[in-house]
Order: sequence, then C-alpha cells, then structure tokens
Amino acid sequence: MRGVKCLTKNSLRITCKKDENVIEGENMALLLKTTRFVESQIDTFLDIVSDSATTFQLAVEDYLEGRIEQFEERLTQIRDFEHRADDLRVSIERFLYERTLIPENRGDVLAILENTDEVIDNMKDSLLQFSIEMPEIPGELNDLWMQTTKASVAAVEQLVYAVRSFFRDLSAVNNYIHKVYFFEREADHIGERLRRQIFAMQIELSRKSQLRYFAIHIEKISDAAQNVCDRLSIYTIKRQL
Repeated sequence: MRGVKCLTKNSLRITCKKDENVIEGENMALLLKTTRFVESQIDTFLDIVSDSATTFQLAVEDYLEGRIEQFEERLTQIRDFEHRADDLRVSIERFLYERTLIPENRGDVLAILENTDEVIDNMKDSLLQFSIEMPEIPGELNDLWMQTTKASVAAVEQLVYAVRSFFRDLSAVNNYIHKVYFFEREADHIGERLRRQIFAMQIELSRKSQLRYFAIHIEKISDAAQNVCDRLSIYTIKRQL
C-alpha cells in the first residue's frame, strides 16, 4: 500500500513537471510570436520615418526651385505619413501593454517610438510653415539651404538604422549613433554658414529674421534625431548589462 502511495506521488510530480514544461513552451511560443509581430510593426514604422525624410528633402528642393504645386503635394504626403506613423505607434503601444510577457524593456521601446515619431512631426511642421508663410528665398542661398537639408535628412536616415539595429543587432547601434552625431554637427556647421550669409545680404532686417527662422527649423530636424540617439544610447547600455 505504501508503494502504491509512493508511485502515486511520483506520478503526480511527473505530471506536474510535464504541465509546467507545456506551459513554459506555450509561453515561449507566444513570446516569439509577439516579438516577431512587434518587430514587423516597428519595421513598418521605421519605413515611414525613412520615407518622410526623403519626402522632406524633395519638398525643400521643390520649394527652392519654385515648384510650389509639387511642394504642396509633398506636404500632403508627409501629413499622411505622420498620421500613419501615429496610428501605428499607438497600435504597437497597445499591443505591448496587452500582450507582452516580458515588460521590463517595454518602457524603453515605447519611449524610442514616441521620440522617433516626433522627428516626423518636426519635418511636417517645417514644411507647413513654408506653406503658410511662403518665404522668398534668394537663389544665392539655395546651395547652402540644400546642404543643410541633406545633412539633417542624413541624420534622420542614420537614426532609422540605429533604431533598427537596437532590435536586430545591438552591437551596431553605437556605430549608427556616431553617424547621427556627425551629421547633426554637419547640419549645425552648414546652418551657421547659411545664417551668416543671410545676414550679410542687403535685404530688410525683417526678411533676414524670417529666413533665419526657416533655416533654424531645418537644423532642428537633425537636433531631434540626436535627441532620440541620446536616449537610445542609454537604452542600449541597459540591454548590454
């Protein structure tokens, strides 16, 4: 009788152990499925950021070349990108709160998405101000204006690579962050030359002030990318500990 009880207890232990393994396996499968879904959504989000940066550069070029109708079409596109990015970010946030099984990194992921989303907002706001005020930009400023724009856009593109690496290849993040900082400094340097050239021109002071305002708006896009990387650098260190 004692042997039967012992066998029963052992059987219960084995059964419980099997149940635990099944539950653990199901949790791991759900975690992997959740991770793949979130990574796919984040990839789509980052594609929108990249497309927004390219559209922004093309829009500035259109404006400088006097293609105003085409410029307005670019503005409409970037507004659409902004809405899509907002919707996608909210969807990812909701999914992470409702489904994720390992919440310790959730806050970092949400912060990365929110801060990156602000970069799109800055690009859209810059183009919107162009559309509202329609500043007259002298042709001799076009070269420096586009150089500043390209440096800011390059910072955003490297930011996209940095964020992708955060989820795929952590060892590559710092390399892309370094490039963001490089292009941010380049945008500041070229932007300063642009502003000096503006104030050296023989035009009204009010017009100089307006042009300076728009030039700084272009530079601030690279500043926004740098701000995201400041946080991303900290989150990367946390994940490496």
